[in-house]
Amino acid sequence: MPKPENFLSEAEELEVVDAIRKAEMATSGEIRVHIERHCPTDLVTRSAEVFHMLKMDETALANGVLIYVAVDDHRFYICGDKGINDVVSPDFWDCTKDVMVMHFKNHDFKRGLLEGIQRAGEQLQKYFPRLEGDKNELPNEISNG
Repeated sequence: MPKPENFLSEAEELEVVDAIRKAEMATSGEIRVHIERHCPTDLVTRSAEVFHMLKMDETALANGVLIYVAVDDHRFYICGDKGINDVVSPDFWDCTKDVMVMHFKNHDFKRGLLEGIQRAGEQLQKYFPRLEGDKNELPNEISNG
């Protein structure tokens, strides 16, 4: 994987942010992407730290989804809050991960992220449809560590 500053071009970042915005238009859920150079601890622990740091555990319906990418480590992790994890099938995140890995192996990082966001958005829409008066609780931009 390339370095964080080269992981996505500026245009690709805009496409990812737009995909998040579009996915969230149909759901009360929240999706974030966080990219950093290196994962300083184990992947699950670091993803949970970033999830908390980004206040994703403060959404009203506990329905946030984080796609965490550690570029230099060639690893990523998808974590959902309790609300979404309680309703999706146990293998859902693994299936989403597999789709993303296929694109990442071909160095199509944008496509991998777009597919992961789309799949997360579909599940969020299914279980957490957009409610009247719903507001965007978290920013859509990509965060970096």
